[in-house]
Amino acid sequence: MNTLLKIENLHASVGEKEILRGVDLSVRPGEVHAIMGPNGAGKSTLAAVLSGRETFTVTEGSATYDGRDLLALSPEERSWAGIFLGFQYPVEIPGVSNANFMKAAVNEHRKQRGLEPLGAGAFLKLMKEKMAAVEMDPSFSGRGVNVGFSGGEKKRNEIFQMAMLEPRLAILDETDSGLDVDALRIVATGVNTLRTPDNAFLVITHYQRLLDYIVPDVIHVLYQGRIIHTAGKELALEIERKGYDWLIHEN
Repeated sequence: MNTLLKIENLHASVGEKEILRGVDLSVRPGEVHAIMGPNGAGKSTLAAVLSGRETFTVTEGSATYDGRDLLALSPEERSWAGIFLGFQYPVEIPGVSNANFMKAAVNEHRKQRGLEPLGAGAFLKLMKEKMAAVEMDPSFSGRGVNVGFSGGEKKRNEIFQMAMLEPRLAILDETDSGLDVDALRIVATGVNTLRTPDNAFLVITHYQRLLDYIVPDVIHVLYQGRIIHTAGKELALEIERKGYDWLIHEN
C-alpha cells in the first residue's frame, strides 16, 4: 500500500526556539493515527507545520504527501491537494454564512480539480446530506461561521466542513477540547462516517476518552519534539492508567 504522508527527521522552530526535534511518521490510506503527549510536547506545532502555518520555520527534514513535497506547497495548495486541518479553537467569521462559506470553498476545490462548480440546487442537496450525517441543525446553514456557537457546535461545524470537502488527510488538532460526552460522540460519529480505505486521519489529543469513539490503528507519543513511542490502540489505556512518566523515563 502506498504511503500518503511520510515525515522524516522534521525539525521546526518558532523564532529561536526549536519545538520539533526530529519527527518521523508514516501514514497510509485507510489508517487513523493518534498523536498523544503532555502539554508543550509539540503536538499542535506538528499540525500547524503540516497545514502550512507560517509562524513556524522548518529547519531540517522533509514531509511528503501523496508523492509531493508538502513543505513546498502553500496552505491553499495543501487544502486543494486534500489536506484538512481541524483547529483546536475554531475562529468566528462574522457576516459570512455557513452556506456561502462552504459553497465558495467547495467550488474553489472543484475548480482546482478541473470540475464545474456546483449550482445552487446541487450544493443545497449536498449540504443537507452532510449536515444530517453530523447531526447538525439545518438552521445553522444561515448563521455566520461559528458566530455565537458553543464549543461543541464549533467542533461539529468543523466536522461538517470536513464532510463537505472530503479530504484525503484530515488533521484534527485536539478536536475533543472542551466537549461534553454528547458533543464528543457526535463529532466522533461524523469522523467515523467519513472514514474510507482511501483517506487517513491524524488525531491529536490529550485524552484517552476520544479514542474510545475514534479507534486508532496506531498511537504515537510525542515528547520534547520527538516521537518516543509507537504502539497499537491499547497504548491509550496504558497512558490513562499510568500517565506519560513511564514512557519518558524509558527514553
